[in-house]
Amino acid sequence: MIDARGRVEPTMTGKTCIVTGANSGVGYFTALGLAKTGARVVMVCRSRERGGEALDTIRKETGSKSVELMIADFSSQTSIRTFAGEFVKRHPRLDVLINNAGIIAGPRVVTPEGLEYTFALNHIGYFLTTALLLPHLKKSAPARIINVASEGHRMGRIRFDDLQMERGYTAMKAYNQSKLANVLFTYELARRLEGTGISANCLHPGAVGSNFGGTSVWWMRVGMKLGKPFLLTPEKAARGPVYLATSSEVANVTGKYFWNKRVMPSSGRSHNNEDAGKLWEVSERLVGVR
Repeated sequence: MIDARGRVEPTMTGKTCIVTGANSGVGYFTALGLAKTGARVVMVCRSRERGGEALDTIRKETGSKSVELMIADFSSQTSIRTFAGEFVKRHPRLDVLINNAGIIAGPRVVTPEGLEYTFALNHIGYFLTTALLLPHLKKSAPARIINVASEGHRMGRIRFDDLQMERGYTAMKAYNQSKLANVLFTYELARRLEGTGISANCLHPGAVGSNFGGTSVWWMRVGMKLGKPFLLTPEKAARGPVYLATSSEVANVTGKYFWNKRVMPSSGRSHNNEDAGKLWEVSERLVGVR
């Protein structure tokens, strides 16, 4: 394990970790970092081809045989349920769940469940995955849940009268709403898990020069290309989630927003407990899970 100063602590041997969206960017280097600690790492990716390539690279670099690939499309509730069911059959425990899979979409798209794509993947994906795996986390406690959020949450607003953004949709509005939902979800989750031995924290990984947003609107692609020399590498950005997953320094910390391995204040809207509770109830209805 690695502490805030980069010091190596005891390994994660015997621990099982899930990293979603693990074939590239921050997710890939998070999976790589956890594999180096000796953890059993389950990489969850949408593409079997790209996920397989990432899996092979991590196995070669670490020499670990305890890294595996599972497939899920986190915009699809059916796919998430299939993945979670298979994971529970294969693995007797789950010590760390890192919800990382996310996107900035382009034009408005609706999923088969009738949800706006960004909201479905970035928030409902986190919510349903966590709900389905929570019994396994409780059996393995002490355990940790880490949600990758963004500073974009500060510009977000939860539009309860139009969560699926049928009116006035833009890619950034949808993304910022979903990232605020990540923070609200984390705080509400931490409150509900009090006394269970499971911590729930979220983080901003930093401004990262990766292929995130690569399929988004044109100005996002151009902005990422021009700004790349000034952005964090995905490898450096992954130190945040690896730290939260492994360090004894945060073993008893829950319900916090991190940036650069430090607790940071999140936006005022993210501390609206009424909104957090309402979002939780709406999310339960949308996925049919309590």
